[in-house]
Amino acid sequence: MRVQGKDYRTVWSDHSKGLVHIIDQRRLPWCFSIENLATVDATATAIRDMHVRGAGCIGVLAGYGMWLATREAQGRTEELHALAKTLIETRPTARNLAWAVERQLATITGRPPEDWESTSLASAESIADEDALWCEKIGQHGLPIIESIHDENPNAEPVQILTHCNAGWLAFADWGSATAPIYAAHRSGIPVHVWVDETRPRNQGARLTAWELQNEGVPHTVIVDNAAGHLMQHGEVDIVLTGTDRTTRKGDVANKIGTYHKALAAADNEIPFYVALPSSTFDWTCEDSLHEIPIEERDAAEIAYMEGKTRTGAVEEIRVVNPDSPILNPAFDVTPARLITGLITERGICDADQASINELFPVGSRS
Repeated sequence: MRVQGKDYRTVWSDHSKGLVHIIDQRRLPWCFSIENLATVDATATAIRDMHVRGAGCIGVLAGYGMWLATREAQGRTEELHALAKTLIETRPTARNLAWAVERQLATITGRPPEDWESTSLASAESIADEDALWCEKIGQHGLPIIESIHDENPNAEPVQILTHCNAGWLAFADWGSATAPIYAAHRSGIPVHVWVDETRPRNQGARLTAWELQNEGVPHTVIVDNAAGHLMQHGEVDIVLTGTDRTTRKGDVANKIGTYHKALAAADNEIPFYVALPSSTFDWTCEDSLHEIPIEERDAAEIAYMEGKTRTGAVEEIRVVNPDSPILNPAFDVTPARLITGLITERGICDADQASINELFPVGSRS
């Protein structure tokens, strides 16, 4: 995607210097800056403290982190596995992270130690390229859904799309999952308008999705999280598009906290609710989504404090919660498959049920 007239991915390598570069998402939209990572510890911190975030993006970064791990392990298998564990433990809910690390381990450990570094770098680049390509394909498969909504509108008004959190290109290597069909529609000349949930407590919608859409020239409006149901009741939403951090083989979806509420409101108002994901987000082993998916509980400070830009131009943090009140901060919730209209993947669209998922992703062909 383009930022200030230049093409970027969210994560990329400089093998000549042994560095991984990331867009530091903590600073957006106030400042666009690049952070350089040279160690596994720095990579783990970047993932844990959300210098980068989003299922695909942290998976891609974890893939590059394993390249850095081979440089630190220096042929020691036990050390390599310990560094891999460090990366996996940073964000427990998102499946892409563990998927990328496990894929790298399977690739690296079958080679002589002297080949680890070159093999892991090639594999990391492949993971990043696949992520970008799969998201682009998600856009192609999701485009007809938006087209059909527009074609059925006799007044040819913009298709009203609701998003939650950020499942845009910042959350992947490029394109995004939920935003990919939006970008494809916009570039095809289909008029769209996006309702952007602010997405407390870290405001990924208000800060990141809105910034992305502005850069792409997509009409959008930021709303508070609790306004979505009201807009649906009044016919202001045609479709809900979200991403997912982990999807079970039965079609249940773990995504940013508040997604379940959006799905309930969409079902009550008979509005299609689609989830977009690359296949790397599937957890093929999970049977019981409510008990087997680890739900990350993050620091209470994320709720207690908010960061913003003051009228003087300074970026400051203020407390917005009563100092003596306890805080609970679960980062994700689970949306059951029965509330999901369909899953948009790089292979096409399927119903959110085990039979339909298996038809699109037969056991032997799963990535």
